Amino acid sequence: MTSIRNSFDMVVFDWAGTMVDFGSRAPVLALVEAFAALGVGVDEAEARRDMGRAKADHVRAMFEQPKIAAAWSAAQGGAPDQAAVNRVMAALQAPMIRLAAETALLTPGAAKTADHLRGQGLKIASCTGYTREMMGAILGRAAEQGYAPDLVVCAHETPEGRPSPLMIYKACAELGVWPLSRVVKVDDAEVGVAEGRNAGCFTVGLAASGNMVGLTAEALAALDPDERLARVAEAGARLRAAGADLVIDTVADLIPALEAEVARRGSA
Repeated sequence: MTSIRNSFDMVVFDWAGTMVDFGSRAPVLALVEAFAALGVGVDEAEARRDMGRAKADHVRAMFEQPKIAAAWSAAQGGAPDQAAVNRVMAALQAPMIRLAAETALLTPGAAKTADHLRGQGLKIASCTGYTREMMGAILGRAAEQGYAPDLVVCAHETPEGRPSPLMIYKACAELGVWPLSRVVKVDDAEVGVAEGRNAGCFTVGLAASGNMVGLTAEALAALDPDERLARVAEAGARLRAAGADLVIDTVADLIPALEAEVARRGSA
């Protein structure tokens, strides 16, 4: 059997849409709720557009959407500024923590995949666009289900968030892993793929479980098969365009995919 350790020393996983919360529902629903509490209606597509960024950066990006900026001005009497970002972030805290806890079910195969990698001697790190307070609702529940990474890097714990590589750099520095070419980044969002590429990692995109399809596992399975294939294929194409070296459906597919990559390198 091919050992993944022949080529890689660490895997850095995203959280929502990757290891927990199939469909990355919590951050979308929380953003919709937070804006609504401030008199601004946003839909799920608008909330998903910049998913994966640090939450404050995500809110800033949403304000760059003309419809949302106009709705804010109408509701609040002025154009959105940093104070507006701060108000949304304050309104976001409670629903984000509540929904993160409610959706903290591990995606199928997540714990088994992490265990297999550890068994081969790889380190397991994670980074997220969630703040440390938001992650507090997830870490304990994930550990109860069998997944506890060696390190968690949260939004705002580095000078810049995604698509900068700084969260990955921090993980590598704290866990003593280098070079970056021996690190795998696994993410479901385009900005997370860009983060991995910018760090110089081997980057894997997840097409079915993440932000771009945006459905629970049950809702995805209930789709007409042709529609399901089309939606997953579209997500995969966007992840490849963002720079993913490899695209798979879910984290449950990671081990055979990495084994195939190591075997390909060995025969090249």
